[in-house]
Amino acid sequence: MNELRVTDPFGIEPMDEMFRQMLRPWRTELAERAPQIKLDVHENDASYTVKAEVPGVGKDDIDVRIEGNRVTLSAEVKKDKEEKKDGRVLRSERQYGFASRSFTLACDVDEAKSEAKYKDGILELTLPKKSKTSSKRLPIG
Repeated sequence: MNELRVTDPFGIEPMDEMFRQMLRPWRTELAERAPQIKLDVHENDASYTVKAEVPGVGKDDIDVRIEGNRVTLSAEVKKDKEEKKDGRVLRSERQYGFASRSFTLACDVDEAKSEAKYKDGILELTLPKKSKTSSKRLPIG
């Protein structure tokens, strides 16, 4: 891994910086990232189809909100990991993360007819477009 490191020789705590650099490989190993939501949006005459990658998240931890033409996806990761050897706990870790993604579509979405499916880390939304309201000019008498 190439990484640019800048050392300040006149820094107040040069020893702290040295120890931070020594521990850097272990920190990156332990700290996993929160989920990143990646999207594909397709449109046809009647609806939008959204495929969102949300790996490592249970379907109960995903929230989808629709307000007019604005769609918001949120996901929360909760993982507990415990290593045991001979009945003793050697390491116990917890990971919590949150990701959210909002986007605006060209037409309003019919919330009542919208559908969501989640399988193998892929959330698929079918978002039907609301029928366009026709306007009529009223003659003034």
